[in-house]
Amino acid sequence: MSDPLDDLTAPPGEPPSHAAAPYLRDLNPVQREAVEALDGPVLVLAGAGTGKTRVLTTRLAHLLFTRRARPYQILAVTFTNKAAREMKDRVERLVGGVADGIWLGTFHSLGARFLRRHAELVGLRSNFTILDTDDQIRLLRQILEAEHIDEKRWPARMLISVIQRWKDKGMTPDKVRAGDAGELANGRLIEIYRQYQERLSVLNAADFGDLLLLCLELFLKNPDVLAEYQRLFHYILVDEYQDTNVAQYLWLRLLAQGHKNICCVGDDDQSIYGWRGAEVDNILRFEKDFPGAKVIRLEQNYRSTPHILAAASGLIACNEGRLGKTLWTDRTEGEPLTVRGVWDGEEEARIVGDEIEALQRKGHKLDEIAILVRAGFQTREFEERFITLGLPYRVIGGPRFYEREEIRDAIAYLRVIHQQDDDLALERIVNKPARGVGQASLQAVHALARAQGIPLYIAAIKLVQSDELRPAARRSLGAILNDFERWRGLAEAASHVELAKTVLDESGYTAFWQNSKKPEAPGKLENLKELVTALEDFENLAGFLEHVSLVMENAENSGDDMVSLMTLHSAKGLEFDTVFLPGWEEGLFPHQRSMDENGVAGLEEERRLAYVGLTRARQRVMISFAANRRIYNQWQSAIPSRFVEELPPEQVSVESDRGLYPGAIDSSFQASGGAAAGSPARGGPGWQRLQSRGLGARLIEAEPEALHGSGAGFARGDRCFHQKFGMGLIRIVEGDHLTIEFDNAGTKKVVAAFVEKT
Repeated sequence: MSDPLDDLTAPPGEPPSHAAAPYLRDLNPVQREAVEALDGPVLVLAGAGTGKTRVLTTRLAHLLFTRRARPYQILAVTFTNKAAREMKDRVERLVGGVADGIWLGTFHSLGARFLRRHAELVGLRSNFTILDTDDQIRLLRQILEAEHIDEKRWPARMLISVIQRWKDKGMTPDKVRAGDAGELANGRLIEIYRQYQERLSVLNAADFGDLLLLCLELFLKNPDVLAEYQRLFHYILVDEYQDTNVAQYLWLRLLAQGHKNICCVGDDDQSIYGWRGAEVDNILRFEKDFPGAKVIRLEQNYRSTPHILAAASGLIACNEGRLGKTLWTDRTEGEPLTVRGVWDGEEEARIVGDEIEALQRKGHKLDEIAILVRAGFQTREFEERFITLGLPYRVIGGPRFYEREEIRDAIAYLRVIHQQDDDLALERIVNKPARGVGQASLQAVHALARAQGIPLYIAAIKLVQSDELRPAARRSLGAILNDFERWRGLAEAASHVELAKTVLDESGYTAFWQNSKKPEAPGKLENLKELVTALEDFENLAGFLEHVSLVMENAENSGDDMVSLMTLHSAKGLEFDTVFLPGWEEGLFPHQRSMDENGVAGLEEERRLAYVGLTRARQRVMISFAANRRIYNQWQSAIPSRFVEELPPEQVSVESDRGLYPGAIDSSFQASGGAAAGSPARGGPGWQRLQSRGLGARLIEAEPEALHGSGAGFARGDRCFHQKFGMGLIRIVEGDHLTIEFDNAGTKKVVAAFVEKT
């Protein structure tokens, strides 16, 4: 049988010369150096847009072309199956169909391949099952029940996530310290973890964490097996090395100790997944782990303009935990980054929409425009605006705002209150969160409704008044029906905004997500708050529900040319001609929770996230921040993100269209009143830093004189009129915010610009 490598261009028995490799001609000198540095450990620090994928695949092809290794002697590791397929396809295009034998895949797929070869050495059989998350949770629930541990207090979903974090750190039950487990599962989580692993073995199963954890066990307990693979793999290539967790790092380091020809490609400045276990220290200590390692920096960027690169480099230079590099380009065209202050999120969405329409009129494809937000709840105002304008858009990495699980649940509650015959809405939330109305009870309700031709709500009332259901289920169903009757009465007396807050709290739905340990829970709570904010834009509940119905029916009928809306985390690896970066405010970006939980490390990861956002853009970047955000029906003053201040001023153009953004910047820096705690007062250190860079003065130009200190004309005790809440009495004056006791709407804090004295 012929060897596919024999089909290459060299005469039989001779390795091809470098000159015969046509793919090398397309590389710049540093890329070529990274491809040809085949001996020993190599770290390729590849900045954004510098041709990382080309270098990695060309290096792999070069190993085959020069016959430095047979395909089966190469281990190539990626983070996604898509990246693995792309690498294989590119290699085959470069050197023909010789890549089939390469050990190429994700960490998990390669781990499974090792384990199926040696399953018996880790207590499994070769046909073991890989459990998904649902199966893991069901298995853990069985153990918790057997151990008499209250799952309401210690949810299986939360405990399994802790166990997975331990696995990502390479920790088997015997390596977990008591302090790491704390009081989880009544202080017994380590024992629960041990039982969980034993049950997996009995079931001949492994979860995703085991695919690497058991590999580590295999290698450490069987030195002969490890030595076999160390001899086999002459070359190891790793993509996105900055995203590796501890278990992946240990796995790679063990396998590389044979020939020590390991090449890791990554960018420490784009390590943004610490929240899911990635350790940026893995790439930072590469030279210590592999003495004599060669570090090659790819710094020539082929994506972005000089202004964008200089701004991104200036920003990321504020991080201390980095190896250091500076992106550059030989392009000369381009425009400075635009930084713009706005009054609030609604104004921000309006301006972004106007800018996109202006670009579209000039022939700019919508497909090449992206809006990158720090938190998912930010998309709502942009979605609303785009629907109004008729601008087609897609949400990448998640559903549209009104299609999200938690939003649909909350709206279902409101639909039942508004229209009790809404069977679909009632069925969705009658047992969400779980309140003891099980499947058997629902089937009984359905059966009665069908038999008598009545809505589910009426059928439920009839069953509660009978003895058809078990007493516990009857009490639970009766309780939620009573809640709906009470809320329906509240809807007649209170505003729809107050109603929504009451329903979310009294139903237990907010508490359900507050108590959830799922990583997405904080984002879901933010979305629920944003939903309450959205209700303020409508006169009543009926108007809001009609709007949502129309939004849900808004078909994507514009082909593929759509604006992309996504979080910054979802944007990694993508690029667009134009990028909008809204919400650059302290507390939102950098996110306060990240800083509170992780301190300086959290702040530096947030800054890396800003760097990723900037470097997604090819041609133009528009950054915005709002002076005010409505969060959970409350106005909150905000100050510009520290990242705005860290941008090199020579790369930034500050918008100053007079009168366009009333009061936006002045209210952000006022010395008292509505200013947020910790905000830099006018004349204070924070303000002086902006002034010294020219930002403060230029931003203030955007504010019309007429609205300076817009609360100045009001005093405590004044009667006034608000366009939404009606007549009221001013109780507190705080800068341009007024606390007003309204005649019919209760006491609210509002913005003075929307109030008239009577």
